[in-house]
Amino acid sequence: MAPLVSADHPGINELFALLAYGEVAAFYRLTEEAKMAPNLSGRINMAAMAAAEMNHYEVLRDALARRGVDIVPSMTKYASALENYHRLTTPSTWLEALVKTFVGDAMAADFYLEIADVMPAEVADVVRSVLSETGHSQFVVSEVRAAVTGSDRQRHRLALWSRRLLGEAITQAQFVLAEHDELVELVMAGGGLSQMTDFFDRLQNTHNSRMQELGLA
Repeated sequence: MAPLVSADHPGINELFALLAYGEVAAFYRLTEEAKMAPNLSGRINMAAMAAAEMNHYEVLRDALARRGVDIVPSMTKYASALENYHRLTTPSTWLEALVKTFVGDAMAADFYLEIADVMPAEVADVVRSVLSETGHSQFVVSEVRAAVTGSDRQRHRLALWSRRLLGEAITQAQFVLAEHDELVELVMAGGGLSQMTDFFDRLQNTHNSRMQELGLA
C-alpha cells in the first residue's frame, strides 16, 4: 500500500520530536526506578532498558538532523504532557514500576505504531526501530507473575494500578493531539476520527491481553 503521508509532512518532525522526548523521559524514569529494585538483577535489567531508551533517542536525533531539525527545541514542547503522565503515575513500589514499564510503554507503542502505518517507508522504519522489543519484557512478566501468584491482594492492587495507567495514557494522548494540529493530521490520514475511536477500543483490548500475561486479569 502506498503511504498516505508525504515524507515532507510537518507532522513527521513533530512525531519524531514527541518520540524523542518520550525516550529521554523514559531513560530518567527507569534510572530512578532501578533504585527500587530489591536485588542487583533487577537493577541491571532496569539499567539495560534505560540504555536502550537512549539508543533509541540517538536514532531519532539523527533522523531529525537529516531533516534539518534541531532536536532539543523541537522536543521540549512535549515536556508538559509526558511529564504530567509520569508525575500522575509515579510508582510507589518495585512491582508498580515493573507494571508501568510493561503496560505503559506498550500502550504508547500501540499508538505510535498505528500512525506509522500511513508513513513513507523510511519514516515508518525509524518509528518501528525505536519502538522495537528491547528483550526485557520477559523479566517483567516473570517477576510480576511470581509476586501475584497466590496473593489476591497483590493481584487486585496491581490490576487497579494497571487500569490507572491506561486512563492516564489515554488522557495525555488526547491532550497532545488537541495541542498539535500536525499530529492530528497524521491520525486523520489513517482514517480520521472513526479510526481514532476504533484505536482506543483496540487499546483497551490489548491492555486486557497484557494484564492476562502479567497474571492480573
